[in-house]
Amino acid sequence: MSSEKIRPTKLKFKGEKTKKKRKHEDSEDGPSRRGRKEDSDEAPETWVLPESANEIRGPTFIFHPSDPTPVCITYDSTRGRIVLQSVDKDKPEDAESPSVKDRTPAEVSQVWVVTRVAGASTINLRTGVGEGKFISCDKHGLVSADREARGPQEEWTPVVFPDGMVSFQNVYEKYLGIDEIAGGQLALRGDSEEVGFRERFWVKIQNKYKREAHEEEKKRTEGLTDLSSVDEASTNKIYQAWGAGRSVVSTGDRQELKKAKKEGRLAEALLDRRAKLKSDRFC
Repeated sequence: MSSEKIRPTKLKFKGEKTKKKRKHEDSEDGPSRRGRKEDSDEAPETWVLPESANEIRGPTFIFHPSDPTPVCITYDSTRGRIVLQSVDKDKPEDAESPSVKDRTPAEVSQVWVVTRVAGASTINLRTGVGEGKFISCDKHGLVSADREARGPQEEWTPVVFPDGMVSFQNVYEKYLGIDEIAGGQLALRGDSEEVGFRERFWVKIQNKYKREAHEEEKKRTEGLTDLSSVDEASTNKIYQAWGAGRSVVSTGDRQELKKAKKEGRLAEALLDRRAKLKSDRFC
């Protein structure tokens, strides 16, 4: 008989699939790439943290790590006003509180819908319940959610910090923050000159919108680096919007784009072609 020992193996059932070991990616941006891969494995409706301002879109959950309990920006549709609501108001006393980053909305009133004009760096925050009112801030710093249309006072510029927290700057270059008013209650103000603890929020978005932002960025990058794969219609759709989902392209000669690419001014040439498509009515 052979003196070799029989190696024990894991018990397998008939028809059971073999799990493949995941290889670790060793690269300069390894952790970031692995993080994106984990996000892509998540379900589309999973709430995740944005990595850049461009990813803040769609249903959004905004809350502040106040003490003793975090508070979220909520819309009271009955009174038509913004309230800062404790995220633990319905939590049993003996239940363990989740970490700040694991927080998710418990009610529809805690969810805001972020929209933006194509190609703009600013966003608009609209209520997820009721008639869809926009959050606005006047020159005195008063924040409300009673506007039916969006204008300069309804525009916010999100700033994402390295730690993942976000601040919101209004058209007056002031920041949205939490202020303590009479009676110890908390309220939103939009007149902070600097970003501190009160002006930094945690923001959660749904995973499918984060993927959408990555796909748009990928198309934009490919469109500027490889002319053969440029789809001018898709590129225009990213930066400009037409009614009924139409996408309009310039009737000019595409040889101009080839020449611009050789001269290193492809982005400028695409911008000029888009500008000629605009109507004088909207200038």
